[in-house]
Amino acid sequence: MSVQEYLDKHLLSRKIEDAVNAAVRAKAPDPILFISNHMRKAVPSAITKIRARQILDSRGIPTVEVDLYTNKGMYRASSPSGTAIGMYEAVELRDGDKGKFLGKGVSKAVKLINEKISETLIGMDPTLQAQIDQAMIDLDKTENKTELGANAILAVSIAACKAGAAEKEVPVYKHIADLSGKSEPVLPVPAFTVISGGKHAGNSLAVQAIMICPIGAKNFMEALQMGSETYHHLKSIISEKYGSNECNVGHDGGFAPNISSFSEGLDLVKEAIDRAGYNGRIKLAMDVAATDFCIGRKYELDSKALNKSGQNFKTGEEMIEMYTQLCSDYPIVSIEQPFDKDDWEHSKLFSALGICQVVGDDLLMSNPKRIDRAIQESACNALLLKMNQIGTVTEAIEVVKQAKDAQWGVIISHRSGETEDSFLADFAVGLAAGQIKAGAPCRGERVAKYNQLLRIEEELVGQAVYAGENWRFP
Repeated sequence: MSVQEYLDKHLLSRKIEDAVNAAVRAKAPDPILFISNHMRKAVPSAITKIRARQILDSRGIPTVEVDLYTNKGMYRASSPSGTAIGMYEAVELRDGDKGKFLGKGVSKAVKLINEKISETLIGMDPTLQAQIDQAMIDLDKTENKTELGANAILAVSIAACKAGAAEKEVPVYKHIADLSGKSEPVLPVPAFTVISGGKHAGNSLAVQAIMICPIGAKNFMEALQMGSETYHHLKSIISEKYGSNECNVGHDGGFAPNISSFSEGLDLVKEAIDRAGYNGRIKLAMDVAATDFCIGRKYELDSKALNKSGQNFKTGEEMIEMYTQLCSDYPIVSIEQPFDKDDWEHSKLFSALGICQVVGDDLLMSNPKRIDRAIQESACNALLLKMNQIGTVTEAIEVVKQAKDAQWGVIISHRSGETEDSFLADFAVGLAAGQIKAGAPCRGERVAKYNQLLRIEEELVGQAVYAGENWRFP
C-alpha cells in the first residue's frame, strides 16, 4: 500500500466515524440515510470525467452532446445550432468532410472535448462556473472560439452548470440566479412561433416568423394554454382557407402556408386569436430576419417567390413606413431584426420612433462589442440572446447584464436546430429575462422548454412571478 492509499483509507475511516457520531447526536430516525447524506456532502466537489458524442439536432444535423461526471452523478447537455451563421458570432466547429453528414459532422469537436477540454477541467469544482468557462476560453486562445469551437465549449459549460446546481442541491434556475446576482425568479412570457417563413420554411413568405405573446395570462400555465389553443385554431383556419396540405410546419414548428405578404400572415393569426377568445390578451411579434432578403441597400420582399416580379423592393425608409403601418393595424409589440445586420442607420431611425420593441439579432450576434455599439447609438432596445453565439454560460450571463443595465428588454432564444435539452427554460427564469422564444407549442425539442417552465412554476408555487404585462422589465 502506498503512502497516498494509506492516507486515503484512514481519511475515509475518519469521515465514516464522523458521520456515525453526527447521526447519534441528531438522533436520526433513519441512521443509514443520514450517514449516506452526510458522507455525500463530505466528498469534495470535483469534475471526475467528461465524455462527448455526436448526436442529431431537430433538423437531422449533427451537434455535440456532453456527459459531465462529478462525485454526485452525471449531467448531460447539448449545443443548439442556427440556420444562418453570422460573421460576428463565435465559431461553430464542423468537420467539413462532405462524405459524412454532408460536411456537417462534429467529430472534431467531440475529440477536442474528450481529449483537451476534459484534461483541463477534471478536478475542477463544478460550482465555480466562471473559472470553468475561463479555463476553456484560455485553452482556446482565440477571440471567437475558432480553436475548440463554440459548440464544444457551450455543451461542456451547460453540463458544468447543471453539475454545479446539483452540488449546491438547488434547482438549475436558482444556481443561475446565484451566478448572476439575481434574487427573485421570473417566469417569462413565451413568444410562440405560429407561422414560419424565411429560411425556416419552404413557402414564399420573406419574414422568418410571426409569433404570439400571451402577455395577458395570469401565469405561465395559462400562457401555454392560450398559445396551444390559438395554435390549433390557426391550423383549422389555414386548412379551411388553403387546404390541409398547407398545414405543414417549418423548423420552429410554425405553420408554413404558401402566403407571401406580412399582412396576410398577420390576418390569419389575428383571426385565430379572435376565434380562441383571447383578443386583447395576446399580442403579436415578428422575426423579420431582414438580413436574409437584403440585396445591396434594398429589401426584396418577394425574394422567395417562384415568379418574382422584380418590383417588390423597398428602401430602408419604405421598410420603416411599412413597419409603422403594420404596428398601427395589428397589435404588434415586438419586431426582431427589421433591417440588415449592418444597416445601423435605419435600425436607429426605427428604434427612435418608440412604437414597439426593436430586437437586435444579426445586428448584435450576442457579441458584447456589437451590443455596446448598439447601446451607444440607440440602434435597438432589446437583446436576442442565443447562447451558442457567445459560447459559455458565464459570457451569456454577462451580455444579459449588459443589456439590462441599458434598460433593454431581453429575449432568451432557441435556434432552428434544437435538442431536447431544456436548459434554456432554467436560464430564462434564473436571469429574470421576462421573455423566451422557443418556437411553436408543438415539436418535442420546442415543448421541452415550455414543459420545463411548467415544472418550475409548479415548484415555485406561491413564489413564482409571471412577467405578463411587465414582459420587458420584470
